[in-house]
Amino acid sequence: MRKSIGIGIIGTGFARRVQIPAFKSCEGAEVVSVASGSIENARATAEEFGIEHFTDDWRDTMSRDDVDLVCITTPPGLHREMSLFAAERGKHILCEKPMAMNVAEAEEMTAVARKAGVMALIDHELRFLPGRRKAYAMLREGAIGKVRHAKYNFRAFYRGDPERPWNWWSDAAQGGGALGAINSHIVDSLNWFLGTEISSVYCQLGTRVKQRRDSSGKLREVTSDDEANMIVRFANSDVAEDATGLVSVSMAEPPTAMNRVEFFGTEGSMRVDQFGEVYIAKKGDGDWQQIEVDLSRPIEGVGDSGFPRGFLKFAPEIVKAIQTGNTEVANAATFEDGMKVQRVLDAARQSNSGGCVVRLT
Repeated sequence: MRKSIGIGIIGTGFARRVQIPAFKSCEGAEVVSVASGSIENARATAEEFGIEHFTDDWRDTMSRDDVDLVCITTPPGLHREMSLFAAERGKHILCEKPMAMNVAEAEEMTAVARKAGVMALIDHELRFLPGRRKAYAMLREGAIGKVRHAKYNFRAFYRGDPERPWNWWSDAAQGGGALGAINSHIVDSLNWFLGTEISSVYCQLGTRVKQRRDSSGKLREVTSDDEANMIVRFANSDVAEDATGLVSVSMAEPPTAMNRVEFFGTEGSMRVDQFGEVYIAKKGDGDWQQIEVDLSRPIEGVGDSGFPRGFLKFAPEIVKAIQTGNTEVANAATFEDGMKVQRVLDAARQSNSGGCVVRLT
């Protein structure tokens, strides 16, 4: 078994707040290089965490001999080029969601990574919350029978602030927007929980803050969505039968954040909240009963949304797999999973523009 795994970080947003602290807590892992489009951000991140190398050219990080794993935490418009570059150099990949700009890119990325024989994962870290793992097992044990309907409610308010500056998140051409950033997590969660895929989707997108000022003070149009609502159907599986789903996502709704999924089955209902809290109501029960689960720990000094807790559990599994020569991590989302999500996102955009239900094959 290899003793130390070298990690290269591309991007200094989520990676700086969550990924670097999580990997630094892993035995046998070392962050050896960090890249950012801003050399100042790269330098500051390297100094903050004692990282030896920093650069404003991501190719420098990916080309280093001591980098085994590349974490791509950049706007989605860059994921394809970066993933192909990494795979062609034999680097393992952890790519942020959404995987790509469209299905064609996702398919190309998947094929190249598969040919290269590298680990190729999507950062759907919520799969690793202990409570979600417990709920996943309970669904397969028949705790609420066959699932007939799922409801997912995600809301936050920070995009509702009109003073928040224009950046890539405001730009559809760079892959910004709630559909890619949030609904990608939700589609993956539903696919994973139910062991199936979405078979049809009807979607409506909305933009509540339509203009923002950029770094120069210029008022610019927001071309991405900050609200993404979907009605879906699922293909049948061992867990779900003739099931439908309702997804409500807003990045501009006060007052409090929510990340909740509910499942309604033939024998009862189940609810999972943002830190992995699990509740169940058997048929005939008048209220929810909370199931005891490990809620894990947050990252100190980081907003506790649940995602950092999941990544703290995910990171050591990635390191262990690479150390032992494996290219898969149990329960992790692969590029193949990311491609399935991308098909739904593309269909959702088609549905929104055409005002119609889109069926997926």
